[in-house]
Amino acid sequence: MNNAVAMGEIEKAVGLRGILFQGRYVFLKEQVASFLEIAPRTVERYLESHNEELVRNGYVVLRGEILQSLKKILSQTHVPEMDVGNILRSPQLGIFDFRAFLNLAMLVVEGNRARLMRQMILDIVIDTINLRCGGSTKYINQRDEDFIFSLYQDEDYHRQFTDALRDFVSGGNFKYANYTNKIYLAIFRERNQEYRKILRLAQKDRTRHTFYSEVLDLITAFESGLASELANRSAALGRKLEPWEVDSVFDELAALPHWKPLIEKARMKMASRDLAFRDALHENISEYIRALPVEDFERFLGEKSKELAERIEDAQDVLKRLRDRG
Repeated sequence: MNNAVAMGEIEKAVGLRGILFQGRYVFLKEQVASFLEIAPRTVERYLESHNEELVRNGYVVLRGEILQSLKKILSQTHVPEMDVGNILRSPQLGIFDFRAFLNLAMLVVEGNRARLMRQMILDIVIDTINLRCGGSTKYINQRDEDFIFSLYQDEDYHRQFTDALRDFVSGGNFKYANYTNKIYLAIFRERNQEYRKILRLAQKDRTRHTFYSEVLDLITAFESGLASELANRSAALGRKLEPWEVDSVFDELAALPHWKPLIEKARMKMASRDLAFRDALHENISEYIRALPVEDFERFLGEKSKELAERIEDAQDVLKRLRDRG
């Protein structure tokens, strides 16, 4: 319901006839009950059990002068679902705006109409997001204005990390995938292949290019810290570290308390955004799923969001200064 991009399409598809009041369309209990094919008493029950949520999303009870204004409009309006005479005698009246009506439709378990409506809403949301992203949400993360700088930093620090594994850790090439997986598991509880399967990535797709900037920043910080510690431990011992010694270094680093709030934030961003934008469920961090704020829809789908090629063109001067400084 925070997705303003899809909201207009949903409203057109639903086609519920509202009452124009103070510049917006509103709906009475009898109207939403009729549309959802439930009894008005059922609507009242949901208003009692989910009042705080419905009020937060636009349901309001009118009294006094503002109610009289609505009654004047109702007296001149014919709506088949309403007993206008009874409504005009009421000392108060609850109204739904479209957002509150959708909220109710998401809650109702009685009847078939609400279930069909929920499916329609999900289809419209996914179709609208895909359309805005050129047919695929695989790289929707790259439409964020912070992504290009996170990626630029990541490539530098990731190289330092792989160099540290090469120079200070014994063993073959398996160590690169092994410690990358350990970092991914520590942050979002998935190995590389598990993550790729959930996002349905093709062989040519690079995993790190699909991460949101907050997740990429945290991976970069992990890799930077681990690379530095491996170099220090190796220098102190005068030799390369054995795998069990690297495991110990990693466990010490991952246990530092300052990671906890950053990891929880990264999990929330990944779990919530991937479900909303990519229709992808990360079961291992599903408890972190939250409703996306309006700002996230604007960030990835709004006027300020752009394709990566546009971002790179816009950021060329800044990236050049960063490269020259490095």
